[in-house]
Amino acid sequence: MTKQILSAENIQLNASFNNKEEAIRGTGQILVDKGYVEPAYIEKMLEREELTSTFMGNFVAIPHGTEDAKQEVLTSGLSIVQVPGGVDFGNGNLAKVLIGIAGKDGEHLEILSQIAIVCSEEENIEKIVEAKSAEEILSLFDEVV
Repeated sequence: MTKQILSAENIQLNASFNNKEEAIRGTGQILVDKGYVEPAYIEKMLEREELTSTFMGNFVAIPHGTEDAKQEVLTSGLSIVQVPGGVDFGNGNLAKVLIGIAGKDGEHLEILSQIAIVCSEEENIEKIVEAKSAEEILSLFDEVV
């Protein structure tokens, strides 16, 4: 049986971070803890951020590993971290929703396109930021999982 890409256990509410590195590590740690990736994947997420920011606008950042991080991915998965106070992703970009992605066998592109659909609606971002339960967030991502 394949693992669920996103479940309530992969969602963290009311997080706060001092900086984007801490935020990326926190987002990646969920993927490690839930068995989607090897611990080395987190370093690849930080490398990706050095190459190009994963801040997407609309208060959303989508940290993910570099191209060569594939061998660290055990199975496709997502983590979602709600940061109501926001975390600075540089250049004044404030991220309040962090979505960590690990894609196996090219699945990350499909997952990314589904996430983009959800996150393109400003009202969905507001719902994620204001959610009081993981289930509220999960319901917005029904199409992805």
